[in-house]
Order: sequence, then C-alpha cells, then structure tokens
Amino acid sequence: MSEQVSYYREENFSLYQVNNNYSLLLQIHANAFSYAVIYQNRLMAWAEDCDYKELDDPAEEHDLLTYDYKNRVIGLPASGFTLIPEVLYNANHLGDLARFLDVKPTEKVFAQPLDDINYVVYKQDDKIIAQAEKFGLDKTVFMAKGWIAAIAASQPHPDQLYLNLDKKQVEILYFANNKLRFYNTFYFNNSDELAYYAVYVTQELQLKPENLNLVLSGDIIIDDSNAGRLSQFFNGVELNHLRPLSLPAEIPSQKILALAALSLCVSSEVY
Repeated sequence: MSEQVSYYREENFSLYQVNNNYSLLLQIHANAFSYAVIYQNRLMAWAEDCDYKELDDPAEEHDLLTYDYKNRVIGLPASGFTLIPEVLYNANHLGDLARFLDVKPTEKVFAQPLDDINYVVYKQDDKIIAQAEKFGLDKTVFMAKGWIAAIAASQPHPDQLYLNLDKKQVEILYFANNKLRFYNTFYFNNSDELAYYAVYVTQELQLKPENLNLVLSGDIIIDDSNAGRLSQFFNGVELNHLRPLSLPAEIPSQKILALAALSLCVSSEVY
C-alpha cells in the first residue's frame, strides 16, 4: 500500500453509541473488504483490507460490523460490465444485455442507473456475492458509482483525466461537456503498464496526453513510482482532494475517496 494508515476509529466512539443515524459503507473485494462508519457526513471509523473472516466473527477492533445498521451501502466490484444509455435500457431485455458479459453459471447479474443518462449492467462471482449477502443484496451498488458521482458533481474539466488505483487495478474516467464520456478498468503489473493504459485511453478519446492533467486517487501518493511514471507522459499529475465526508487529518482524502463516495449512492436492483 502507498500509505501505512489503514485503520481509524474516532476517540471514545463505540458500538453502544451507534443509532439509526449512523451508516455503514462497505467495499467487497476479491479477497478482502474495507468499511467505514459515518454520521452526518463525518467519518467515525474506517478500516481497509480486512479478512473475510471478520464478517462472520469480527475481532474487537471491528465490533462495529456486528450492528444492524438501518443505512447500508455495499460496493460490489464487477468481473465484467457494460454501460447502456438510459433511453435504450429495458429491464425486460436484461437477459439479452447480459449476453455481452458472457455470464457463467456461478455469476449473478446486477443492473442500476449509473448516472442521469447511463445504466450499468454488471456481473460478479457467487463467492463475492455471498459476502455481500450478509448485509443485503438490495443494498449493493456498482463499486465505482460513488466515485463517478463525486467527480461528476465537481464540474470536471475536459482537460482532466481521472484515475483511481486499487493495488494492481486502475479505473479511468473522463468527462466532456459535463457528461461521462469514458469509464473502464484495467489490470497492470508495473508503472510502465499503468502509463500505457492511461495513454491508450487518451488515444481512444482522440486526445493528447501532453494536454491532459491526471487527477489521482486510491492506492497512490504523488511521489511514488506510479505517479512518477505517469508524469512523464502527461501535462501534470495531482492528487484528488474531493471530500464527500469530513475526515480526520491523518487520513489522506485521495486514499479513501472511492469508499467515502459510496455515501452518495442508492441501492441497485438484483436480477
């Protein structure tokens, strides 16, 4: 990880203080999960890269997971997805749309509005779904939905390309005329591959890297090897300082952005 901070709980905050005005935000990853407890737009507790076993039998430091929160948002990753313009989306034809995803017998398909003009149809393996079911599949959302919504609300400029890194996966997002023009994810093994995908996206968008500024969030700091390599191809590289939540000083805003932005989400439909 690019930062050593991976756990936080506000001083004197305990499970006994939790009430229905508190919300749980959860990201279910392939082999781990991260979560946050929030109250009135304020971060009360947070942990990342937790073992699945904590969902069944939480250790003392994760006792907040045992509470039956009235408000929950569970972000699910996608093993495959496609974006459909809202004007073309029809729930009755979801089976036809799912054919583009090559859905396996061990996978489920989800669909929900991604923004004002797009639906996202995505799939995930039953192993990950089983972890989300402990909190209610009706509370699940496409993992990137909050991050996309937060950036959309910030009035993004057409000279900015947004990247969110999670270990060896990068999400790349671009807006033009205040509308989502590009979103996709790529797996990379090193900084050269990361730079390749970022440049590849700009070429697909018929843009020039030297005219674009990269705005970075997730598993990255401004002076690490990934940011350094990206800076060699683009006009500028900066961290994303959007704050959907009020955060303590010790937690960098870019590190927790995708999780914090789940507070902007609503539940998806399950099919």
